[in-house]
Amino acid sequence: MTPPMITLLIIAYLLGSVNSAVIVCKLMELPSPNTTGSKNPGATNVLRIGGKKAAAFTFTGDALKGIIAVLIGHFMNQNEAFLCWIGLAAVIGHIFPIFFKFKGGKGVATAIGASIAIEPILGICIMLTWFVIAMVFRYSSLAAIIAFLASPAFAGYFLGQDTIAPFAIIAVLIIIKHKQNIKRLLNGTESRIGTKK
Repeated sequence: MTPPMITLLIIAYLLGSVNSAVIVCKLMELPSPNTTGSKNPGATNVLRIGGKKAAAFTFTGDALKGIIAVLIGHFMNQNEAFLCWIGLAAVIGHIFPIFFKFKGGKGVATAIGASIAIEPILGICIMLTWFVIAMVFRYSSLAAIIAFLASPAFAGYFLGQDTIAPFAIIAVLIIIKHKQNIKRLLNGTESRIGTKK
């Protein structure tokens, strides 16, 4: 791995470490997402504590982190396989942000943003999967888990076999971050989209 490639991964991680939920809640004078609701600094929790507008700002900010990181990679003429690793670095930054004591969100919006920037059709497939599952079952967590479980297959199909590994790692990280959600899904206590916690 060359020094420019290492630099791109570091930049992607640092971009990912900027927590949109915390910033949006502070700017909109809302309770901290780290201590309110599900205590997860992500768009779904911000939706519960601040409404649709705050959640939209949060999701957009988190997605932009992945988009910008990958676009920098495009600008540096990196191939699609390495762009996927850049996307993974941004997701890791979101989940383990250096600016917030390594306590971040679940990485879904950042991963979606990175996917769109890597290859729009890939991002669209992941978003459509999320949307369909979310509309049918009304669980954001379940939609995210299924969408990213499918993401390595989408990446392999559209981009090639050498892009599967980073998306598989993203899927594993997202599942781990949704461990409590999975427990609540299994016992029937998970919050549905549109309900307050």
